[in-house]
Amino acid sequence: MDTTPFTNSQIVAAFDDKTRHSKARHLEARDVFPSGIVHDSRHMKPHPIYIERAEGARKWDADGNEYVDYFGGHGSLLLGHAHPSMINAVNSQVSQGTHPAACHDLELKWGQLVKLLIPSAERIRFTSSGTEANLMAIRLARAFTGKNKLVRFKNHFHGWQDHVAFGSKYAGTDNIPGIIDGIIENVIVADPSDPDGIKETLEMDGDIAAVILEPTGASSGQIPLCREFVKMLREVTKAQGIVLIFDEVVTGFRVSAGGAQAALGLLPDLTALAKILAGGLPGGAVCGRRDIMQLLDFEAAEFHGFQKIPHQGTFNANPMSAATGVEMLARVAETEVSEQANEQGRKLMAACNKAFAKSDLAWAAYGNGSSVYIFTNPDRLDIDPENFDAFAHPMSVMERASNHAAKDLFRLAMLVNGIDFNSKPGAIVSSVHTDEDIAATADAVTASIAMLREEGHV
Repeated sequence: MDTTPFTNSQIVAAFDDKTRHSKARHLEARDVFPSGIVHDSRHMKPHPIYIERAEGARKWDADGNEYVDYFGGHGSLLLGHAHPSMINAVNSQVSQGTHPAACHDLELKWGQLVKLLIPSAERIRFTSSGTEANLMAIRLARAFTGKNKLVRFKNHFHGWQDHVAFGSKYAGTDNIPGIIDGIIENVIVADPSDPDGIKETLEMDGDIAAVILEPTGASSGQIPLCREFVKMLREVTKAQGIVLIFDEVVTGFRVSAGGAQAALGLLPDLTALAKILAGGLPGGAVCGRRDIMQLLDFEAAEFHGFQKIPHQGTFNANPMSAATGVEMLARVAETEVSEQANEQGRKLMAACNKAFAKSDLAWAAYGNGSSVYIFTNPDRLDIDPENFDAFAHPMSVMERASNHAAKDLFRLAMLVNGIDFNSKPGAIVSSVHTDEDIAATADAVTASIAMLREEGHV
Protein backbone atom coordinates (compact mmCIF):
# COMPACT_ATOMS: atom_id res chain seq x y z
CA MET A 1 0.00 0.00 0.00
CA ASP A 2 1.33 3.44 -0.92
CA THR A 3 1.77 5.32 2.38
CA THR A 4 2.26 8.75 0.78
CA PRO A 5 -1.45 9.74 0.84
CA PHE A 6 -1.51 8.94 4.59
CA THR A 7 1.11 11.54 5.45
CA ASN A 8 -0.39 14.50 7.37
CA SER A 9 -3.90 13.44 6.33
CA GLN A 10 -6.83 14.90 8.26
CA ILE A 11 -8.87 11.86 7.18
CA VAL A 12 -6.38 9.57 8.93
CA ALA A 13 -6.37 11.85 11.97
CA ALA A 14 -10.17 11.80 12.14
CA PHE A 15 -10.22 8.00 11.83
CA ASP A 16 -7.55 7.66 14.53
CA ASP A 17 -9.50 9.90 16.88
CA LYS A 18 -12.74 8.00 16.27
CA THR A 19 -11.26 4.50 16.73
CA ARG A 20 -8.90 4.75 19.70
CA HIS A 21 -10.06 1.50 21.30
CA SER A 22 -9.69 -0.36 18.01
CA LYS A 23 -6.16 1.00 17.72
CA ALA A 24 -5.29 -0.17 21.25
CA ARG A 25 -6.63 -3.68 20.57
CA HIS A 26 -4.71 -3.85 17.31
CA LEU A 27 -1.47 -2.98 19.12
CA GLU A 28 -2.16 -5.90 21.49
CA ALA A 29 -2.94 -8.18 18.56
CA ARG A 30 0.40 -7.48 16.88
CA ASP A 31 1.99 -9.40 19.75
CA VAL A 32 -0.22 -12.41 18.97
CA PHE A 33 -0.84 -12.57 15.21
CA PRO A 34 1.35 -11.68 12.19
CA SER A 35 0.44 -8.04 11.42
CA GLY A 36 -2.14 -8.34 14.20
CA ILE A 37 -4.76 -9.92 11.92
CA VAL A 38 -6.20 -13.33 11.01
CA HIS A 39 -7.29 -12.55 7.42
CA ASP A 40 -5.29 -10.56 4.85
CA SER A 41 -8.23 -8.40 3.82
CA ARG A 42 -8.42 -6.96 7.34
CA HIS A 43 -5.00 -5.38 6.91
CA MET A 44 -5.48 -1.63 6.65
CA LYS A 45 -3.61 1.50 7.59
CA PRO A 46 -3.42 2.98 10.14
CA HIS A 47 -5.26 0.03 11.81
CA PRO A 48 -8.36 -2.13 11.37
CA ILE A 49 -11.57 -1.66 13.32
CA TYR A 50 -12.68 -4.05 16.05
CA ILE A 51 -16.38 -4.92 15.99
CA GLU A 52 -18.22 -5.82 19.18
CA ARG A 53 -21.71 -6.59 17.89
CA ALA A 54 -23.79 -6.57 14.72
CA GLU A 55 -27.46 -6.77 13.82
CA GLY A 56 -29.22 -6.51 10.48
CA ALA A 57 -27.28 -4.17 8.21
CA ARG A 58 -25.50 -2.39 11.08
CA LYS A 59 -22.53 -3.07 13.32
CA TRP A 60 -20.86 -1.33 16.27
CA ASP A 61 -17.16 -1.09 17.02
CA ALA A 62 -15.09 -1.09 20.21
CA ASP A 63 -15.50 2.69 20.46
CA GLY A 64 -19.29 2.53 20.14
CA ASN A 65 -19.32 3.84 16.55
CA GLU A 66 -22.22 2.60 14.43
CA TYR A 67 -21.68 1.63 10.79
CA VAL A 68 -23.86 0.58 7.91
CA ASP A 69 -22.06 -2.65 7.02
CA TYR A 70 -21.27 -3.53 3.41
CA PHE A 71 -18.53 -6.05 4.19
CA GLY A 72 -21.33 -8.57 4.64
CA GLY A 73 -19.33 -11.32 6.27
CA HIS A 74 -17.12 -11.41 3.14
CA GLY A 75 -20.29 -12.03 1.15
CA SER A 76 -21.86 -14.73 3.28
CA LEU A 77 -24.61 -12.71 4.98
CA LEU A 78 -27.49 -12.53 2.51
CA LEU A 79 -29.84 -12.04 5.51
CA GLY A 80 -27.59 -9.58 7.32
CA HIS A 81 -26.21 -9.99 10.82
CA ALA A 82 -27.90 -12.01 13.58
CA HIS A 83 -31.03 -12.73 11.57
CA PRO A 84 -33.68 -14.32 13.85
CA SER A 85 -33.89 -17.41 11.65
CA MET A 86 -30.13 -17.96 11.92
CA ILE A 87 -30.22 -17.44 15.70
CA ASN A 88 -33.02 -19.99 16.01
CA ALA A 89 -31.17 -22.51 13.83
CA VAL A 90 -27.97 -22.23 15.88
CA ASN A 91 -29.76 -22.32 19.25
CA SER A 92 -31.82 -25.32 18.22
CA GLN A 93 -28.83 -27.33 17.03
CA VAL A 94 -26.29 -26.48 19.73
CA SER A 95 -28.42 -28.16 22.39
CA GLN A 96 -28.56 -31.35 20.27
CA GLY A 97 -24.81 -31.56 19.78
CA THR A 98 -22.18 -29.87 17.66
CA HIS A 99 -20.33 -32.89 16.32
CA PRO A 100 -21.81 -36.41 16.33
CA ALA A 101 -19.01 -37.75 14.06
CA ALA A 102 -21.75 -39.50 12.12
CA CYS A 103 -24.20 -38.90 9.30
CA HIS A 104 -27.17 -36.69 10.18
CA ASP A 105 -30.42 -35.51 8.63
CA LEU A 106 -29.32 -31.91 8.27
CA GLU A 107 -26.50 -32.77 5.87
CA LEU A 108 -29.00 -34.62 3.67
CA LYS A 109 -31.46 -31.72 3.67
CA TRP A 110 -28.62 -29.29 2.98
CA GLY A 111 -27.36 -31.30 0.02
CA GLN A 112 -30.87 -31.69 -1.38
CA LEU A 113 -31.30 -27.90 -1.33
CA VAL A 114 -28.01 -27.41 -3.16
CA LYS A 115 -29.13 -29.92 -5.77
CA LEU A 116 -32.49 -28.14 -6.08
CA LEU A 117 -30.98 -24.68 -6.55
CA ILE A 118 -27.72 -25.15 -8.51
CA PRO A 119 -28.56 -26.32 -12.06
CA SER A 120 -25.33 -28.30 -12.60
CA ALA A 121 -25.33 -30.08 -9.21
CA GLU A 122 -25.90 -33.78 -9.86
CA ARG A 123 -23.80 -34.78 -6.83
CA ILE A 124 -22.40 -32.74 -3.91
CA ARG A 125 -19.50 -33.08 -1.47
CA PHE A 126 -19.27 -30.69 1.47
CA THR A 127 -16.01 -29.12 2.65
CA SER A 128 -15.14 -26.58 5.32
CA SER A 129 -14.38 -23.64 3.01
CA GLY A 130 -14.34 -22.32 -0.52
CA THR A 131 -10.58 -22.82 -0.74
CA GLU A 132 -11.05 -26.53 0.00
CA ALA A 133 -13.91 -26.79 -2.50
CA ASN A 134 -11.76 -25.36 -5.28
CA LEU A 135 -8.84 -27.62 -4.34
CA MET A 136 -11.08 -30.69 -4.54
CA ALA A 137 -12.57 -29.55 -7.86
CA ILE A 138 -9.08 -29.25 -9.36
CA ARG A 139 -8.09 -32.67 -8.04
CA LEU A 140 -11.28 -34.23 -9.42
CA ALA A 141 -10.63 -32.69 -12.84
CA ARG A 142 -7.08 -34.03 -13.01
CA ALA A 143 -8.14 -37.48 -11.91
CA PHE A 144 -11.08 -37.57 -14.32
CA THR A 145 -9.13 -36.43 -17.39
CA GLY A 146 -5.76 -38.01 -16.58
CA LYS A 147 -4.17 -34.68 -17.47
CA ASN A 148 -2.05 -32.27 -15.46
CA LYS A 149 -2.45 -28.62 -16.32
CA LEU A 150 -4.85 -26.06 -14.88
CA VAL A 151 -5.81 -22.88 -16.69
CA ARG A 152 -6.88 -19.99 -14.51
CA PHE A 153 -7.13 -16.26 -15.10
CA LYS A 154 -5.19 -13.23 -14.03
CA ASN A 155 -6.77 -11.49 -11.01
CA HIS A 156 -9.36 -14.22 -10.44
CA PHE A 157 -9.40 -15.35 -6.82
CA HIS A 158 -9.91 -18.98 -5.79
CA GLY A 159 -8.54 -19.09 -2.25
CA TRP A 160 -5.06 -19.48 -0.82
CA GLN A 161 -4.17 -23.08 -1.77
CA ASP A 162 -1.04 -23.68 -3.84
CA HIS A 163 -2.56 -24.05 -7.32
CA VAL A 164 -4.22 -20.63 -7.22
CA ALA A 165 -2.19 -18.48 -4.82
CA PHE A 166 0.30 -17.07 -7.33
CA GLY A 167 -0.55 -14.60 -10.07
CA SER A 168 -3.73 -13.52 -8.34
CA LYS A 169 -4.82 -10.00 -7.53
CA TYR A 170 -4.08 -10.51 -3.85
CA ALA A 171 -0.68 -12.15 -4.26
CA GLY A 172 0.98 -9.22 -5.96
CA THR A 173 3.67 -11.42 -7.53
CA ASP A 174 3.85 -14.33 -9.94
CA ASN A 175 5.60 -16.61 -7.46
CA ILE A 176 4.75 -17.18 -3.81
CA PRO A 177 7.32 -18.57 -1.36
CA GLY A 178 6.60 -22.15 -0.39
CA ILE A 179 4.94 -23.25 -3.65
CA ILE A 180 6.99 -25.88 -5.47
CA ASP A 181 8.02 -25.50 -9.10
CA GLY A 182 6.09 -28.59 -10.18
CA ILE A 183 2.80 -26.91 -9.32
CA ILE A 184 3.73 -23.61 -10.94
CA GLU A 185 4.81 -25.35 -14.15
CA ASN A 186 1.42 -27.01 -14.46
CA VAL A 187 -0.69 -23.90 -13.98
CA ILE A 188 -1.31 -21.48 -16.84
CA VAL A 189 -2.30 -17.99 -15.63
CA ALA A 190 -4.08 -16.63 -18.70
CA ASP A 191 -5.06 -13.06 -19.53
CA PRO A 192 -8.84 -12.86 -20.10
CA SER A 193 -8.34 -9.81 -22.31
CA ASP A 194 -6.94 -12.21 -24.96
CA PRO A 195 -9.81 -14.61 -25.72
CA ASP A 196 -8.34 -15.70 -29.06
CA GLY A 197 -5.05 -16.65 -27.44
CA ILE A 198 -6.86 -18.54 -24.69
CA LYS A 199 -8.96 -20.44 -27.23
CA GLU A 200 -5.81 -21.39 -29.14
CA THR A 201 -4.10 -22.60 -25.95
CA LEU A 202 -7.09 -24.75 -25.00
CA GLU A 203 -7.24 -26.27 -28.46
CA MET A 204 -3.50 -26.87 -28.92
CA ASP A 205 -2.29 -28.01 -25.46
CA GLY A 206 -3.36 -31.62 -24.95
CA ASP A 207 -2.41 -31.74 -21.26
CA ILE A 208 -5.03 -29.33 -19.88
CA ALA A 209 -7.27 -30.95 -17.28
CA ALA A 210 -9.38 -27.98 -16.20
CA VAL A 211 -10.24 -24.32 -16.56
CA ILE A 212 -11.34 -22.48 -13.43
CA LEU A 213 -12.80 -18.97 -13.30
CA GLU A 214 -15.08 -16.60 -11.47
CA PRO A 215 -17.93 -16.59 -14.00
CA THR A 216 -18.82 -12.91 -13.54
CA GLY A 217 -15.18 -11.77 -13.60
CA ALA A 218 -12.30 -11.16 -11.19
CA SER A 219 -13.32 -10.42 -7.60
CA SER A 220 -16.83 -11.61 -8.48
CA GLY A 221 -17.19 -8.94 -11.13
CA GLN A 222 -14.94 -6.04 -10.15
CA ILE A 223 -13.07 -6.68 -13.40
CA PRO A 224 -16.09 -8.04 -15.28
CA LEU A 225 -16.32 -10.77 -17.90
CA CYS A 226 -18.92 -10.74 -20.66
CA ARG A 227 -21.19 -13.74 -21.21
CA GLU A 228 -19.66 -14.29 -24.67
CA PHE A 229 -16.26 -15.02 -23.08
CA VAL A 230 -17.73 -17.57 -20.66
CA LYS A 231 -19.76 -19.10 -23.50
CA MET A 232 -16.57 -19.50 -25.56
CA LEU A 233 -14.91 -21.28 -22.64
CA ARG A 234 -17.87 -23.61 -22.26
CA GLU A 235 -17.88 -24.51 -25.93
CA VAL A 236 -14.13 -25.03 -26.25
CA THR A 237 -13.68 -26.98 -23.02
CA LYS A 238 -16.57 -29.26 -23.94
CA ALA A 239 -15.10 -29.91 -27.38
CA GLN A 240 -11.64 -30.63 -25.94
CA GLY A 241 -12.75 -32.78 -22.99
CA ILE A 242 -11.52 -30.19 -20.47
CA VAL A 243 -13.35 -29.84 -17.15
CA LEU A 244 -14.86 -26.35 -16.70
CA ILE A 245 -15.00 -25.22 -13.06
CA PHE A 246 -17.06 -22.24 -11.91
CA ASP A 247 -15.88 -20.68 -8.66
CA GLU A 248 -19.25 -19.55 -7.28
CA VAL A 249 -18.03 -19.10 -3.73
CA VAL A 250 -19.28 -15.50 -3.83
CA THR A 251 -21.79 -15.57 -6.70
CA GLY A 252 -23.60 -18.74 -5.63
CA PHE A 253 -27.16 -17.89 -4.47
CA ARG A 254 -26.31 -14.18 -4.85
CA VAL A 255 -26.30 -13.34 -8.57
CA SER A 256 -29.49 -15.39 -8.62
CA ALA A 257 -30.98 -18.18 -6.53
CA GLY A 258 -29.20 -20.59 -8.88
CA GLY A 259 -25.97 -18.62 -8.95
CA ALA A 260 -24.20 -17.04 -11.91
CA GLN A 261 -24.62 -20.23 -13.95
CA ALA A 262 -28.40 -19.91 -13.81
CA ALA A 263 -28.26 -16.21 -14.68
CA LEU A 264 -25.85 -16.83 -17.57
CA GLY A 265 -27.61 -19.96 -18.78
CA LEU A 266 -24.22 -21.71 -18.98
CA LEU A 267 -23.53 -24.85 -16.97
CA PRO A 268 -20.03 -25.81 -15.78
CA ASP A 269 -18.86 -29.35 -15.11
CA LEU A 270 -17.99 -28.57 -11.49
CA THR A 271 -18.92 -25.73 -9.15
CA ALA A 272 -17.31 -24.54 -5.92
CA LEU A 273 -19.62 -23.01 -3.30
CA ALA A 274 -19.23 -21.42 0.14
CA LYS A 275 -20.27 -18.20 1.97
CA ILE A 276 -24.08 -17.96 1.54
CA LEU A 277 -24.11 -21.77 1.31
CA ALA A 278 -23.72 -22.03 5.11
CA GLY A 279 -25.59 -18.86 6.05
CA GLY A 280 -22.56 -17.17 7.59
CA LEU A 281 -20.97 -20.15 9.33
CA PRO A 282 -17.96 -22.06 7.92
CA GLY A 283 -18.88 -24.34 5.05
CA GLY A 284 -18.12 -25.09 1.42
CA ALA A 285 -19.06 -27.61 -1.25
CA VAL A 286 -18.00 -28.91 -4.63
CA CYS A 287 -20.80 -30.13 -6.87
CA GLY A 288 -21.33 -31.09 -10.48
CA ARG A 289 -21.48 -33.94 -12.94
CA ARG A 290 -22.18 -37.38 -11.50
CA ASP A 291 -19.51 -39.08 -13.62
CA ILE A 292 -16.83 -36.75 -12.25
CA MET A 293 -18.07 -36.72 -8.67
CA GLN A 294 -18.17 -40.52 -8.60
CA LEU A 295 -14.38 -40.44 -8.19
CA LEU A 296 -15.25 -39.83 -4.51
CA ASP A 297 -17.65 -42.78 -4.43
CA PHE A 298 -16.60 -46.05 -2.71
CA GLU A 299 -19.14 -48.21 -4.53
CA ALA A 300 -18.41 -46.71 -7.94
CA ALA A 301 -14.68 -47.24 -7.44
CA GLU A 302 -15.23 -50.86 -6.50
CA PHE A 303 -17.65 -51.50 -9.37
CA HIS A 304 -15.58 -49.77 -12.08
CA GLY A 305 -12.19 -50.73 -10.69
CA PHE A 306 -10.64 -47.24 -10.35
CA GLN A 307 -8.77 -45.74 -7.41
CA LYS A 308 -11.05 -43.55 -5.32
CA ILE A 309 -9.96 -40.03 -4.38
CA PRO A 310 -9.74 -39.96 -0.57
CA HIS A 311 -11.48 -37.06 1.16
CA GLN A 312 -11.72 -36.50 4.89
CA GLY A 313 -12.55 -33.34 6.81
CA THR A 314 -13.44 -33.12 10.48
CA PHE A 315 -15.90 -30.30 9.89
CA ASN A 316 -17.45 -31.34 6.55
CA ALA A 317 -21.20 -30.68 6.87
CA ASN A 318 -20.80 -29.92 10.56
CA PRO A 319 -24.32 -29.85 12.08
CA MET A 320 -24.03 -26.20 13.12
CA SER A 321 -23.14 -25.10 9.59
CA ALA A 322 -25.69 -27.50 8.13
CA ALA A 323 -28.41 -26.05 10.36
CA THR A 324 -27.81 -22.48 9.19
CA GLY A 325 -27.21 -23.69 5.64
CA VAL A 326 -30.57 -25.46 5.50
CA GLU A 327 -32.34 -22.39 6.86
CA MET A 328 -30.51 -20.08 4.47
CA LEU A 329 -31.03 -22.13 1.31
CA ALA A 330 -34.66 -22.82 2.17
CA ARG A 331 -35.21 -19.06 2.23
CA VAL A 332 -33.35 -18.70 -1.08
CA ALA A 333 -35.57 -21.41 -2.58
CA GLU A 334 -38.87 -20.24 -1.14
CA THR A 335 -38.59 -16.44 -0.99
CA GLU A 336 -37.14 -13.57 -3.01
CA VAL A 337 -34.17 -12.81 -0.74
CA SER A 338 -31.60 -13.06 -3.54
CA GLU A 339 -33.54 -10.67 -5.77
CA GLN A 340 -34.24 -8.35 -2.81
CA ALA A 341 -30.50 -8.02 -2.22
CA ASN A 342 -29.91 -7.44 -5.93
CA GLU A 343 -32.59 -4.74 -6.04
CA GLN A 344 -31.06 -2.92 -3.07
CA GLY A 345 -27.67 -3.23 -4.73
CA ARG A 346 -28.99 -1.56 -7.86
CA LYS A 347 -30.44 1.23 -5.70
CA LEU A 348 -27.07 1.67 -4.00
CA MET A 349 -25.31 1.96 -7.36
CA ALA A 350 -27.77 4.62 -8.50
CA ALA A 351 -27.48 6.56 -5.24
CA CYS A 352 -23.67 6.53 -5.30
CA ASN A 353 -23.57 7.60 -8.94
CA LYS A 354 -25.93 10.46 -8.22
CA ALA A 355 -23.61 11.55 -5.41
CA PHE A 356 -20.57 11.34 -7.72
CA ALA A 357 -22.35 13.38 -10.38
CA LYS A 358 -23.49 16.05 -7.93
CA SER A 359 -19.94 16.26 -6.56
CA ASP A 360 -18.60 16.63 -10.11
CA LEU A 361 -16.32 13.62 -9.61
CA ALA A 362 -15.71 11.22 -12.50
CA TRP A 363 -15.99 8.08 -10.40
CA ALA A 364 -18.73 5.49 -10.80
CA ALA A 365 -20.48 2.68 -8.97
CA TYR A 366 -21.12 -0.47 -11.01
CA GLY A 367 -21.53 -4.18 -10.49
CA ASN A 368 -23.83 -7.14 -10.68
CA GLY A 369 -26.87 -6.69 -8.45
CA SER A 370 -25.83 -7.01 -4.81
CA SER A 371 -22.08 -6.92 -5.58
CA VAL A 372 -21.18 -3.24 -5.99
CA TYR A 373 -17.80 -1.71 -6.87
CA ILE A 374 -16.43 1.82 -7.06
CA PHE A 375 -14.50 2.76 -10.19
CA THR A 376 -11.97 5.31 -8.90
CA ASN A 377 -10.80 6.31 -12.39
CA PRO A 378 -7.04 6.75 -11.84
CA ASP A 379 -6.60 7.47 -15.57
CA ARG A 380 -8.95 10.46 -15.24
CA LEU A 381 -11.17 9.31 -18.09
CA ASP A 382 -14.06 11.47 -19.16
CA ILE A 383 -16.96 9.42 -17.80
CA ASP A 384 -20.52 10.12 -16.76
CA PRO A 385 -21.14 8.38 -13.40
CA GLU A 386 -24.83 7.92 -14.15
CA ASN A 387 -24.15 6.29 -17.54
CA PHE A 388 -21.09 4.19 -16.79
CA ASP A 389 -20.54 0.89 -18.60
CA ALA A 390 -17.75 -1.20 -17.05
CA PHE A 391 -17.68 -3.49 -20.11
CA ALA A 392 -16.81 -0.53 -22.34
CA HIS A 393 -13.37 -0.16 -20.76
CA PRO A 394 -10.32 -2.41 -21.22
CA MET A 395 -9.57 -4.83 -18.40
CA SER A 396 -6.27 -3.03 -17.83
CA VAL A 397 -8.16 0.15 -16.98
CA MET A 398 -10.43 -1.68 -14.54
CA GLU A 399 -7.42 -3.38 -12.97
CA ARG A 400 -5.63 -0.07 -12.39
CA ALA A 401 -8.74 1.33 -10.72
CA SER A 402 -8.67 -1.54 -8.21
CA ASN A 403 -5.15 -0.43 -7.20
CA HIS A 404 -5.73 3.34 -7.08
CA ALA A 405 -4.04 4.88 -4.02
CA ALA A 406 -7.03 7.16 -3.34
CA LYS A 407 -9.27 4.16 -2.68
CA ASP A 408 -7.69 3.49 0.71
CA LEU A 409 -8.29 7.02 1.96
CA PHE A 410 -11.81 6.87 0.50
CA ARG A 411 -12.52 3.80 2.60
CA LEU A 412 -11.19 5.52 5.75
CA ALA A 413 -13.31 8.59 5.00
CA MET A 414 -16.38 6.37 4.58
CA LEU A 415 -15.67 4.78 7.98
CA VAL A 416 -15.37 8.24 9.52
CA ASN A 417 -18.77 8.96 8.01
CA GLY A 418 -20.36 5.78 9.35
CA ILE A 419 -20.11 3.38 6.40
CA ASP A 420 -17.98 0.23 6.16
CA PHE A 421 -17.24 -0.38 2.49
CA ASN A 422 -14.80 -3.16 1.72
CA SER A 423 -11.26 -2.48 0.52
CA LYS A 424 -11.91 -3.05 -3.21
CA PRO A 425 -13.57 -0.46 -2.63
CA GLY A 426 -17.09 -1.71 -2.85
CA ALA A 427 -20.14 -3.06 -1.10
CA ILE A 428 -21.85 -6.39 -0.61
CA VAL A 429 -25.53 -5.71 -0.16
CA SER A 430 -27.91 -7.92 1.82
CA SER A 431 -31.65 -8.38 1.61
CA VAL A 432 -32.05 -6.38 4.84
CA HIS A 433 -30.32 -3.20 3.71
CA THR A 434 -33.03 -0.55 3.72
CA ASP A 435 -33.63 2.53 1.64
CA GLU A 436 -32.64 4.50 4.74
CA ASP A 437 -29.27 2.70 4.79
CA ILE A 438 -28.74 3.54 1.13
CA ALA A 439 -29.62 7.21 1.65
CA ALA A 440 -27.15 7.38 4.56
CA THR A 441 -24.52 5.79 2.33
CA ALA A 442 -25.06 8.37 -0.42
CA ASP A 443 -24.65 11.17 2.14
CA ALA A 444 -21.43 9.54 3.36
CA VAL A 445 -20.13 9.32 -0.21
CA THR A 446 -20.73 13.04 -0.68
CA ALA A 447 -19.01 13.89 2.62
CA SER A 448 -16.09 11.56 1.89
CA ILE A 449 -15.52 13.09 -1.54
CA ALA A 450 -15.39 16.52 0.07
CA MET A 451 -12.75 15.27 2.52
CA LEU A 452 -10.66 13.77 -0.28
CA ARG A 453 -10.98 16.92 -2.36
CA GLU A 454 -9.93 19.14 0.52
CA GLU A 455 -6.68 17.15 0.76
CA GLY A 456 -6.12 17.23 -3.00
CA HIS A 457 -6.57 13.50 -3.63
CA VAL A 458 -9.32 13.88 -6.25
